[in-house]
Amino acid sequence: MKKKLLFASTLIASQLFAETINFDMMDKNPERIAPNTNNQILSFNGAIKKSMKSIVNISTKRHVNSSTENLPLQMFNDPFFKRFFGDQFGNQFKQNRVQRSLGSGVIIAKNGYIVTNSHVIDNAEEITVTIGNDTTEYSAKLIGKDADSDLAVIKIESDNLTPIKFGHSKELEIADMIFAIGNPFGIGSTVTQGIISALNKNKVGINRYENYIQTDASINPGNSGGALVDSRGALIGINTAIISKSGGNNGIGFAIPVAMVKDVVKKLVSDGKVTRGYLGVAISDLDKEMSKVYNHKKGALVLDVSPDTPAFKYGVKRGDLIYAINNKDIKDRTSLQNVVASFKPNEEIVLKIERDKKNIELKIILGNRSSLVQIQSNNGRVLGGLKVSAIDANMQKQFRLAPDTKGVLISDVEPKSKAEKVGFQAGDIIIQIEDVEVKNFQNLEVSLTKYKNKHKRVYVNRYGQTILFVIK
Repeated sequence: MKKKLLFASTLIASQLFAETINFDMMDKNPERIAPNTNNQILSFNGAIKKSMKSIVNISTKRHVNSSTENLPLQMFNDPFFKRFFGDQFGNQFKQNRVQRSLGSGVIIAKNGYIVTNSHVIDNAEEITVTIGNDTTEYSAKLIGKDADSDLAVIKIESDNLTPIKFGHSKELEIADMIFAIGNPFGIGSTVTQGIISALNKNKVGINRYENYIQTDASINPGNSGGALVDSRGALIGINTAIISKSGGNNGIGFAIPVAMVKDVVKKLVSDGKVTRGYLGVAISDLDKEMSKVYNHKKGALVLDVSPDTPAFKYGVKRGDLIYAINNKDIKDRTSLQNVVASFKPNEEIVLKIERDKKNIELKIILGNRSSLVQIQSNNGRVLGGLKVSAIDANMQKQFRLAPDTKGVLISDVEPKSKAEKVGFQAGDIIIQIEDVEVKNFQNLEVSLTKYKNKHKRVYVNRYGQTILFVIK
C-alpha cells in the first residue's frame, strides 16, 4: 500500500537518524586493458548486469497548486456540475490536480537505502519505487535531501537488495569508458555508453557545490538520479543534468562524483540533513595578472570578509591568497568552496595563506552554513518577494546604473508580493539593512540571518536617491 509522505524533518521517525552506512567499495588501482586476439568481443555485459540490479525507477506524485486544489473531488461528480460543464471538463480538472514525474535512483545498502537527485523527489507527496524491470512497487520514505548538491536519500522496506559497488573518484581519467544506467522517459531500465569527457567541471551554474564528471553518454529526462559506472560496473557518479537547447541529448551530460555522493549520503543517513562549515569570505580565482603579485600561482583570492563571520573573527583579510586547508591544496575559488563545505560547523581548520609575499597559518573554527539565508544570483526570493542579482556589466546596462554603483541589485519584484506592496521596485539597489552595510551577497546573508523574522529597515538606492522601507 502506498503511503503519503510528510517531509517535515520533525515528522520523520527518529530511529531513521543517527544511523551509519557502509559503502561496498570496488578494489583500487584497476588495470586498463583492451582485447588482444582476433576472437575476442569487447563486451561489458558481465560487469554491467550486476550493477543494473542496483538501479531503481522512481515515480513521484504531488498535487498541483491550482485554483481547484481545495475543491472536493465529489464536486466534479455532482449532476448539477455535469449538466452545465460536462464530464470532459470535470475530468480535465481532476487530472490537473495531480502531477507525476519520473526519475532514477541507485541502491546503496541492502536494507533499502537509495540515493537519487534532490530535484527528482522535490515537493513529492508520494514516492514509488520499482527495481529494474520488476513491476513490484515499493512505497518510499524520504530520509533527507540536499538541494545545494542536488542529492537525496530515500528508503524502501526491504532487507535483501543488491547494493552497487562504489568506485574511487581519484582514480578516474579522461577518456575512460563509462556507462549511464537509468530510466529515460519512463521506458524502463536502460544502459548507454560513452567516455569521461572531462573531470572537475564547475561554474556550470546548476548547483551551489559543483565538481562534475562530464560525459557524452546519452543522458535523457528520467535518467536523473541514475548511475554512472565504469567498465567494471563500479559507481563513479550520479547522473544529474545535461546541456541542451532542445531538451534532448547533445552529448554534454554531468554526473556528481562518487566522493561527493558518499560525503552527502553519510550526512543524510545519520542526521537527515547536511550541515556545512562556513568561512565568510567573498573569493575569486587567481588570474594571470593577479598571479604576478603572489608567490603561489594557484589558490583562492579573498576579495572581501563579511562582518560577524569566522573569517573576520580569526583574522582573514582582503587580499589574502588561500592556497591550502589542512595541508590540502586549494587550486581555485571552487576548490575552496567545496573543501570548506566538506567540514562540519564548529570544526577547526588550518588555513595556509599568502599575505604580502609571506606565508602564514590561521586556525579557524568554522560557522554553520545552513544558518544563513541561501541566496543565489540567478534565483531565490528574499524580503517577501525580491529577486536579487550581482551588479555586473549586463545589469548596469539593463538598469542604467552608474559604473561605480555598490550594493545588491533588485532585478525583479514578484507581483502581488509583500515586497511589491511595501514599494520595492526592480532597479533598486539594497545598500543597508538595519546596521549592516550591504556591498555583496555575503553582507545580505548576514543581515537577513541577524534580523530573521523581525521587522527591519531596508535602505535602497533608487537612481541616486536613498529610500527607506520597513519589512518583516
